[in-house]
Amino acid sequence: MKRASLWAAGIVALLLLLLLLAFRLSPWPSAAVITYMFSRGDDASEAALEKHVPAGIVARRDLAYGPGRDERFDLYHPAGSTAPRRMIVWVHGGAWIAGSKDGVANYLKVLAGHGYATVAVEYSTGFGSTYPRPVEQVNAALGHLVREAGALGIAPGRIVLAGDSAGAQIAAQIALLTTDPAYARAVGIAPALRPGQLSALLLVSGAYDVGTINLEGDHGWFLKTVLWAYSGTRNFLEDDRFRLASITPNVTPAFPRSFLSSGNADPLAPQAVALAEKLRSIGVETDTLFFPADYRPPLPHEYQFNLDTAAGRQALAAMLAFIEEDAPASPPAAAGLGQAP
Repeated sequence: MKRASLWAAGIVALLLLLLLLAFRLSPWPSAAVITYMFSRGDDASEAALEKHVPAGIVARRDLAYGPGRDERFDLYHPAGSTAPRRMIVWVHGGAWIAGSKDGVANYLKVLAGHGYATVAVEYSTGFGSTYPRPVEQVNAALGHLVREAGALGIAPGRIVLAGDSAGAQIAAQIALLTTDPAYARAVGIAPALRPGQLSALLLVSGAYDVGTINLEGDHGWFLKTVLWAYSGTRNFLEDDRFRLASITPNVTPAFPRSFLSSGNADPLAPQAVALAEKLRSIGVETDTLFFPADYRPPLPHEYQFNLDTAAGRQALAAMLAFIEEDAPASPPAAAGLGQAP
């Protein structure tokens, strides 16, 4: 009996050692935990947004833009008019390794209620999917949307590209590819859009400069894990290829007009402030929604999805006003959509 107990204890100790080694030698065991937490957060956000979704929104789900299992998109628009609608393409967040288009579905339905066709793009995440694969996929999705615009009932020009968190970085990188041929050649991705087709960016709660992200403190482990996983290298700060994922050092005056926002308690907020300052300094039309440091209650990462708060509703109104300065959408399906009950 004693020998059996020792044998069992040895097995447990070996398994614990192997588990520890797995977490130290690869980012993906930790990434699996992060993915689970993100899915729980998405579920809670979607449930809270349900009451804000207007009636009369048509949903077309899991349309293919490529052959891959993850190369799918969802399209939302108001019922009624058959005229092509202006398009908002949204790239979901999830720290580059998690999240899904399902996690932004209700928010895009709210936006669609204001007269837009809204598109949630899926891209590959998880083990084996590393930079720049998601950028390539979102770029391909945009090309597909333009080619199939007639069948989808959307306008192929004046596209608004949007994203939250990691999706904001991906959207901004697509904008760089689209407007700067030298940058596109350096990254090795041919843009699917002409510069004139991309009229505005909505960038919320995003990270835009890998070299200046704070990798210490409360969020250091998380950031090191996801950037190791996404870049494919533990030494991501020294990887020349991955440095090109930084937006702020690479923007040019050709970058599209942009709206940026982050909450005052978001650890990534300094990244958004720095990008906004850089864009303004080179003459890019830029609008922002930031909050004082003492704003209460503190606004966390992804605050904009909480339409039960005044700040969340303010962000929605500010984004709509920004894109409608360029060109209005079709008339919304009903009045007061997206407002708190």
